[in-house]
Amino acid sequence: MLLALAAIPVVIAVVVRVSSAVPPGRGPAFLDRISQNGLFVAVTAMLVSVPLFLPLTIGVVAGDTIAGEAGVGTLRYLLVAPAGRVRLLLVKYAGAAVFCISAPLAVALAGAGIGWALFPVGPVALLSGDLVEPDEALVRMLLIAAYQAVSLLGLSAIGLFLSTLTDVPVGAMAATIVLSVVSQVLDQLPQLEWLHPWLFTHYWFGFADLLRQPIGWDSFGDNALLQAGYIAVFGALAYGRFVSKDVLS
Repeated sequence: MLLALAAIPVVIAVVVRVSSAVPPGRGPAFLDRISQNGLFVAVTAMLVSVPLFLPLTIGVVAGDTIAGEAGVGTLRYLLVAPAGRVRLLLVKYAGAAVFCISAPLAVALAGAGIGWALFPVGPVALLSGDLVEPDEALVRMLLIAAYQAVSLLGLSAIGLFLSTLTDVPVGAMAATIVLSVVSQVLDQLPQLEWLHPWLFTHYWFGFADLLRQPIGWDSFGDNALLQAGYIAVFGALAYGRFVSKDVLS
């Protein structure tokens, strides 16, 4: 899955390299800037990956945490060890959290690498109009990857909880992915504006503040607080379900 994510910026870069100039305003944001500065490959790839590809990866991983073990009959043997259910639950979530970090990092690093290989690289124009050197631009891309990692932690907690409800991992995976899509759709409806700040996907595109000078940290903090709330709520639900789950039937 990480290789598939890393392939996204590669495909974008190759298509732009072999095609004619991209008209301004067409396609994903920053697509028309790639041919002038290869570092924009990473930013464009992350924008493309946020709505579907990153949630798809985390949905598969989180949905498989407990349900995957139950489906193949290994969950009961894991619980025979002196680890205990709570510790197993924490370790499973930690494993999913590793993917929350690795997935956006794979997109960012692959994008920066292929962009550096196929296009000229120079000072990057930020959204505020300021120019920063390539090394600072790379730091900001890593900050964007960190922002996306935080964004996915709430979805991972939801997937963990859903994984405790079933012995069929595909069902938990599908439900997690569907919830991410539904949340994004609801976030686009102006009639539900009162609900938007409570949706776990609401701040997913807030990383634009990291491309300004000076960096705006408000959206990062709001996003982290929201995801922490989802981790607490769905972590508690997963705990309540898992400690009473019959793993012998």
